[in-house]
Amino acid sequence: MDFSAVVRESLELARLRHNLRPEALRFGQEPPENLAVLGNAEELRTAVFNLFDNAIKYSGEETNIVVDVLTPNIDTICLNVRDRGIGIPRVELKRIFNRFYRVENAATGQVKGTGLGLFIVRSVARRYGGDAYAESEGEGRGSTFTLRLPRVYRA
Repeated sequence: MDFSAVVRESLELARLRHNLRPEALRFGQEPPENLAVLGNAEELRTAVFNLFDNAIKYSGEETNIVVDVLTPNIDTICLNVRDRGIGIPRVELKRIFNRFYRVENAATGQVKGTGLGLFIVRSVARRYGGDAYAESEGEGRGSTFTLRLPRVYRA
Protein backbone atom coordinates (compact mmCIF):
# COMPACT_ATOMS: atom_id res chain seq x y z
CA MET A 1 0.00 0.00 0.00
CA ASP A 2 1.06 3.61 -0.56
CA PHE A 3 2.08 4.95 2.85
CA SER A 4 2.21 8.56 1.62
CA ALA A 5 -1.46 8.33 0.67
CA VAL A 6 -2.35 6.99 4.13
CA VAL A 7 -0.51 9.90 5.75
CA ARG A 8 -2.23 12.47 3.50
CA GLU A 9 -5.68 11.02 4.23
CA SER A 10 -5.02 10.89 7.97
CA LEU A 11 -3.72 14.46 8.01
CA GLU A 12 -6.86 15.74 6.29
CA LEU A 13 -9.08 13.74 8.65
CA ALA A 14 -7.27 15.14 11.70
CA ARG A 15 -7.63 18.70 10.39
CA LEU A 16 -11.35 18.14 9.81
CA ARG A 17 -12.07 16.46 13.15
CA HIS A 18 -10.20 19.11 15.14
CA ASN A 19 -11.33 22.02 12.94
CA LEU A 20 -7.73 23.14 12.26
CA ARG A 21 -6.41 25.66 9.80
CA PRO A 22 -4.10 24.11 7.16
CA GLU A 23 -1.02 25.80 8.65
CA ALA A 24 -1.70 24.32 12.12
CA LEU A 25 -1.10 20.75 10.86
CA ARG A 26 1.04 20.69 7.74
CA PHE A 27 3.74 18.92 5.81
CA GLY A 28 7.26 20.27 6.17
CA GLN A 29 7.67 19.13 2.60
CA GLU A 30 5.27 17.19 0.43
CA PRO A 31 5.81 13.47 0.89
CA PRO A 32 7.15 11.47 -2.04
CA GLU A 33 4.60 9.46 -4.01
CA ASN A 34 4.36 5.68 -3.98
CA LEU A 35 6.27 4.87 -0.81
CA ALA A 36 5.08 1.32 -0.35
CA VAL A 37 4.82 -0.61 2.91
CA LEU A 38 3.27 -3.96 3.73
CA GLY A 39 0.39 -3.83 6.15
CA ASN A 40 -3.29 -3.52 6.74
CA ALA A 41 -4.45 -0.10 5.53
CA GLU A 42 -6.92 0.41 8.37
CA GLU A 43 -4.36 -0.46 11.07
CA LEU A 44 -1.79 1.87 9.54
CA ARG A 45 -4.37 4.67 9.24
CA THR A 46 -5.22 4.21 12.91
CA ALA A 47 -1.56 4.40 13.93
CA VAL A 48 -0.91 7.52 11.84
CA PHE A 49 -4.10 9.22 12.99
CA ASN A 50 -3.24 8.45 16.65
CA LEU A 51 0.08 10.28 16.22
CA PHE A 52 -1.68 13.32 14.74
CA ASP A 53 -4.41 13.23 17.38
CA ASN A 54 -1.86 13.09 20.22
CA ALA A 55 0.18 15.95 18.77
CA ILE A 56 -2.97 18.06 18.52
CA LYS A 57 -4.24 17.23 22.02
CA TYR A 58 -0.87 18.00 23.63
CA SER A 59 -0.06 21.11 21.59
CA GLY A 60 -1.13 23.49 24.29
CA GLU A 61 -2.78 26.77 23.35
CA GLU A 62 -1.44 26.98 19.79
CA THR A 63 -1.38 24.01 17.44
CA ASN A 64 1.77 24.03 15.33
CA ILE A 65 2.55 20.56 13.98
CA VAL A 66 4.92 19.68 11.15
CA VAL A 67 4.69 16.28 9.46
CA ASP A 68 7.39 14.72 7.30
CA VAL A 69 7.57 11.41 5.49
CA LEU A 70 11.23 10.56 5.03
CA THR A 71 13.33 7.79 3.55
CA PRO A 72 16.51 7.80 5.67
CA ASN A 73 17.78 4.80 3.70
CA ILE A 74 16.66 2.57 0.84
CA ASP A 75 14.83 0.11 3.12
CA THR A 76 13.06 2.44 5.58
CA ILE A 77 10.20 4.93 5.64
CA CYS A 78 9.79 7.25 8.62
CA LEU A 79 6.85 9.41 9.56
CA ASN A 80 7.94 12.26 11.85
CA VAL A 81 5.29 14.26 13.69
CA ARG A 82 6.83 17.30 15.40
CA ASP A 83 4.88 19.60 17.71
CA ARG A 84 5.80 22.60 19.80
CA GLY A 85 3.52 21.58 22.63
CA ILE A 86 3.85 20.65 26.28
CA GLY A 87 6.74 18.22 25.79
CA ILE A 88 7.57 15.07 27.71
CA PRO A 89 9.96 14.65 30.64
CA ARG A 90 12.92 12.53 29.48
CA VAL A 91 12.30 9.90 32.16
CA GLU A 92 8.84 9.28 30.66
CA LEU A 93 9.88 8.80 27.01
CA LYS A 94 10.15 5.00 27.17
CA ARG A 95 7.01 4.54 29.29
CA ILE A 96 4.58 6.49 27.13
CA PHE A 97 4.20 3.56 24.71
CA ASN A 98 3.06 1.22 27.50
CA ARG A 99 -0.58 0.17 27.58
CA PHE A 100 -2.75 2.57 29.63
CA TYR A 101 0.25 4.72 30.61
CA ARG A 102 -0.24 8.48 30.82
CA VAL A 103 2.22 11.08 32.02
CA GLU A 104 0.73 12.67 35.11
CA ASN A 105 1.37 16.38 35.52
CA ALA A 106 -0.57 19.63 35.47
CA ALA A 107 -0.29 20.03 31.69
CA THR A 108 -1.62 16.56 30.87
CA GLY A 109 -4.36 16.57 33.49
CA GLN A 110 -6.67 18.57 31.24
CA VAL A 111 -6.31 16.19 28.29
CA LYS A 112 -8.73 13.30 27.98
CA GLY A 113 -7.41 9.93 26.91
CA THR A 114 -7.12 6.25 27.72
CA GLY A 115 -3.39 5.74 27.46
CA LEU A 116 -3.87 3.40 24.50
CA GLY A 117 -3.06 5.60 21.47
CA LEU A 118 0.73 5.33 21.56
CA PHE A 119 0.53 1.68 22.59
CA ILE A 120 -1.47 1.04 19.42
CA VAL A 121 1.01 3.01 17.30
CA ARG A 122 3.97 0.95 18.50
CA SER A 123 2.04 -2.34 18.31
CA VAL A 124 1.04 -1.71 14.68
CA ALA A 125 4.58 -0.65 13.76
CA ARG A 126 6.11 -3.77 15.30
CA ARG A 127 3.52 -6.02 13.68
CA TYR A 128 4.89 -4.91 10.31
CA GLY A 129 8.58 -5.02 11.21
CA GLY A 130 8.96 -1.40 12.29
CA ASP A 131 8.97 0.59 15.50
CA ALA A 132 7.81 3.85 17.05
CA TYR A 133 9.62 6.17 19.42
CA ALA A 134 9.49 9.69 20.83
CA GLU A 135 11.98 12.45 21.46
CA SER A 136 11.59 15.56 23.60
CA GLU A 137 13.91 18.05 25.22
CA GLY A 138 11.56 18.10 28.20
CA GLU A 139 8.48 19.86 29.47
CA GLY A 140 7.43 22.89 27.46
CA ARG A 141 9.82 22.04 24.61
CA GLY A 142 7.62 20.05 22.24
CA SER A 143 7.97 16.48 21.03
CA THR A 144 8.77 14.51 17.92
CA PHE A 145 7.17 11.12 17.35
CA THR A 146 8.57 8.77 14.73
CA LEU A 147 6.86 5.80 13.13
CA ARG A 148 9.44 3.71 11.26
CA LEU A 149 8.38 1.01 8.77
CA PRO A 150 10.21 -1.20 6.28
CA ARG A 151 9.89 -0.02 2.71
CA VAL A 152 8.88 -2.44 -0.02
CA TYR A 153 9.25 -2.07 -3.75
CA ARG A 154 6.50 -2.83 -6.20
CA ALA A 155 7.30 -4.71 -9.36
